[in-house]
Amino acid sequence: MKALSTIAALIITGSLFAQNTNKPPRLVVGIVVDQMRQEYLYRFAPKFSEGGFKRMMNQGFMLRNAHYNYIPTVTGPGHASVYTGTTPSVHGIVSNEWYDKTEKKSVNCVEDKRFSPVGSATGKGTAAPTRMLSTTVTDELKLFTQRRAKVVGVSIKDRGAILPAGHLPDGAYWYDGSTGSFISSSYYKPGLPYWVEQFNQLKLPDNYLSREWRTLLPIETYTESGPDDSKSESRLRGKERPVFPYNLPELRKTNENYDLVSLTPFGDDLLTEFAKAAMDGEDLGKDETPDFLTISYSTPDLIGHAMGPNSVEVEDTFVRLDRNIQDLFQTLDKKVGPGNYVIFLTSDHGVGNIAQELIEAKIPSGYFDVDQMDKGLNEFLKSYYPADNVIENISNNQIFLNPAAFPNEPKAGGLDFMVARELVVRWLKTFNGVNEVYTKEQLSSASGANLYQELLARGVHQKISGDVVFTMNPGWSWLQGARANHGSGYTYDTNVPILFYGKGVRHGVSYQYHRITDIAPTVSLLLDISFPNGCTGQPIEELFEKN
Repeated sequence: MKALSTIAALIITGSLFAQNTNKPPRLVVGIVVDQMRQEYLYRFAPKFSEGGFKRMMNQGFMLRNAHYNYIPTVTGPGHASVYTGTTPSVHGIVSNEWYDKTEKKSVNCVEDKRFSPVGSATGKGTAAPTRMLSTTVTDELKLFTQRRAKVVGVSIKDRGAILPAGHLPDGAYWYDGSTGSFISSSYYKPGLPYWVEQFNQLKLPDNYLSREWRTLLPIETYTESGPDDSKSESRLRGKERPVFPYNLPELRKTNENYDLVSLTPFGDDLLTEFAKAAMDGEDLGKDETPDFLTISYSTPDLIGHAMGPNSVEVEDTFVRLDRNIQDLFQTLDKKVGPGNYVIFLTSDHGVGNIAQELIEAKIPSGYFDVDQMDKGLNEFLKSYYPADNVIENISNNQIFLNPAAFPNEPKAGGLDFMVARELVVRWLKTFNGVNEVYTKEQLSSASGANLYQELLARGVHQKISGDVVFTMNPGWSWLQGARANHGSGYTYDTNVPILFYGKGVRHGVSYQYHRITDIAPTVSLLLDISFPNGCTGQPIEELFEKN
């Protein structure tokens, strides 16, 4: 009898243990690093600590061949796609800003003037997630738990906080450069929570702007980057050359507001401190109901555009960001406990080299002249359509034809409209720097035989996007001057890190091709909740622990 009772006890204990190990994590932390190439994990690795990126790489699960599976690769669509598990053709965030055919103007991806700023009268607070047409994994967590789960999104950029947090969060907060405070929108709450007000009262931006930005390690060791003094890099206002050190008290004299903080790695420090305050203020990860914290580090994008991926400034930004990731790990270990949380880290897009640097290295590249294209296309169309109104808008590598130019064709679907559209396609194919051109209808029936046609098809929303869409040649940039850019379907823009660490995640590396849209369904399985309602991605099978 004693032996039988012992066996029964072991069975019960084993059953309870199995149930316990199958419980979802108490907290998921989703990190998006704005503008991070996959290769930064290897190039800058000699300067990383053991507790930041390397902890995820060496103890978590890493995808080395993960890509964005649509065009355009920019911030708004990137954040939406990570958290919805689908592409702009479904979730509707087709760019950071786009031409609204109904309002006849450009609109921001999180703009909603029905709501007002909270925490600043002048800040960018007329914002909400209402233009995102499908649910996020954070929405599904709120629905699954009958809204008991807490969801909070934080970022320097408004879209970096709003889109990941979804439609139902407890709050989304972003940085207001005019005041140096974190603010929100009346979409969420009529006022800032007490913990946010307390954090703002610390006046940390003033502290950061009283310092110098010097490289964290001796500058002569930054051999993974090009020369510090590069004519291809942009200069901060008030600085004669783009070189270290950056005397922020001096630069502040010519930079009137607090935006200067986010143009230095101290912007990442500030956001990390705010994320830690959110954990405490909202008691994230404190009970058995899973919570979700989304963090979007915007500073690498702001510095990366100005300085380019081969700059010492970008390298130092990632060396310092690594310490921020380490700080988050230490905070989570202490306050939530090892084994009780999951972190995933990715990026919203990569970045190309500065076009001028490629040109000087005799690598095919160039600058795309949008104004010249606009002028030439209109002149060409005049020989067929004397009225100067056939083209309504050119933006985001898309051409919008003007329905009013075809008054005898209801909804711009008649023969003249189709002829005009075909003329636009043929002319664009002759323009310097254009690679491929498609009509929106061609994209709606893309078969997958052409990779870039398929990428464009996933990035176009049939009701929102333009009538003709085109791509540029590899290495080309539509920004004039000494700046790096992104947005294409080429690997320098699509190949980004995907790292998972924590409860339910085994250690390993995958070299298989995975799409960015695979993140959301993977997190859904880790949380045992429904996939987002527009999800087209697939869970990362090889990531899960083997029973």
